[in-house]
Amino acid sequence: MKTDFATEWKASKQPRKQRKYRYNAPIHIQKKFLGCHLSKELRKYGRSITVRKGDKVKVMRGQFKGKVGTVERVSVKHTKVYIQGIETKKRDGSKALFPLNPSNIMITELNLEDKKRTKTASPKTEAKKVEKTTTAPKAEVKKTEEKKAEKPAEKKENKE
Repeated sequence: MKTDFATEWKASKQPRKQRKYRYNAPIHIQKKFLGCHLSKELRKYGRSITVRKGDKVKVMRGQFKGKVGTVERVSVKHTKVYIQGIETKKRDGSKALFPLNPSNIMITELNLEDKKRTKTASPKTEAKKVEKTTTAPKAEVKKTEEKKAEKPAEKKENKE
């Protein structure tokens, strides 16, 4: 199998091809795999959003289910999230942060210190209002196209 990333790859039911897509994806696409569900209070921002350092999260599955903490580190390359207070004991007795899959955590509070994050995490209801105002001119364009289509039909009738 080729190890190159195929941009034209659509989808496959085969797990080996899905795994290959994820492993060989460039980092800007791997970042999209870091999406986490949002709590009910944050659903105004959408259903999911990319997790970031400083977000407060709750673990939904696994041995740390129910624990709450802030995101200390995000590994895009390994698609893992490290949460403060969720640690595992190593053989030598020291503690290390436990890597969690982003699909197993839920964001309870967003870190909105960054201006870009604030812009991307704007409530989706405002985006819908913008779409409605921009769809009006498209309707006018369709009407003018219909009028242009009717005129040649009228000319043909006049010739007969």
